[in-house]
Amino acid sequence: MAALKVEHLEKELGTQKSLILKDLNFSVNEGEFVSLIGKSGSGKSTLLYILSTLDWPTRGVVSFFDRDVAKMSDPELHKLRNRNIGFVFQFHYLLPELTALENILMPARKAGMLEQKKEFAESILESVGLKDRMHHLPREMSGGQCQRVAIARSLVMEPKFLFADEPTGSLDSANSVMVFDIFKRINKEMKTTIVMVTHDPELAAATGRQIHLVDGMLVKDERVES
Repeated sequence: MAALKVEHLEKELGTQKSLILKDLNFSVNEGEFVSLIGKSGSGKSTLLYILSTLDWPTRGVVSFFDRDVAKMSDPELHKLRNRNIGFVFQFHYLLPELTALENILMPARKAGMLEQKKEFAESILESVGLKDRMHHLPREMSGGQCQRVAIARSLVMEPKFLFADEPTGSLDSANSVMVFDIFKRINKEMKTTIVMVTHDPELAAATGRQIHLVDGMLVKDERVES
């Protein structure tokens, strides 16, 4: 059974109803690390948002473990998003008035699991090399450090799926490598299924699979043995 499956997915945008995703069909197995690649405007980020349930397709089906997302009840969808899906944006979007640890614990607070997750949140912060920044505010940290906090936040509920939209796009090369190494470790050690949009061909080549979009169409789906 595929962990994530897309069937005849299409997306229209605008008053002219421009078709920006065109009859996409593919599946992602549990534990895969997949990169979505293609030029700007190819539909990568739109697809990522639909896969992560932050947006909806115009037509077609997105299913997690053979459950059609569109047929889930609101409580089921809420649970899927909060317990099984993590998302990392290009910008960290940390709350400026909260410390690193408090930001990481926000999803746990929303789920009513603050105390249960506190020790785990501290361990994640240590695993991304920021134990000494636990009580620092975002303005007291560098951009790369803030992005690592954002990754830790996305992992605090131990999601089965992690979606990332250009997570290294605003970082310098050293921080990009550090962030990508965290992703690889998450994938290997936590068995997290990762789907990542990237413009960086070197990062894409280092993932286990590349899905290449051109003008909203899937033109190449290539698995690479590590």
